[in-house]
Amino acid sequence: MSDYSWCHGPYCHKKQTQDRVRGVKGNKVLRTRKVRWYQSQVEHMWNYFCGQRCMTDYINEHLRAFIAIAPRPEPLETPCEVTTRKVQGTSYNWQTGENKPHTYTEKTIVVDNINV
Repeated sequence: MSDYSWCHGPYCHKKQTQDRVRGVKGNKVLRTRKVRWYQSQVEHMWNYFCGQRCMTDYINEHLRAFIAIAPRPEPLETPCEVTTRKVQGTSYNWQTGENKPHTYTEKTIVVDNINV
């Protein structure tokens, strides 16, 4: 594979910037940007788009095709444990200038021994 590719943004060749102008006087065109690969052996999204705007334009234009590749007919679920505990705290009353004690509930969600 080559060390560069052309931007896949559908409107990249229509953006009016000086680096896209090519050709001789009287025969000028706006050309899609050439994208240099970060690492030639690694597949990465920035190997195909010159910027975030071109990538977003591409996604918006082809979104239905992306969803058709792997539709999600059911929601995904991850098992977890929820623990609650009562915690004593204080809140400051700005009108009286006093700290007032109160109790609140703290929830902890644990997914595969990872706190979320």
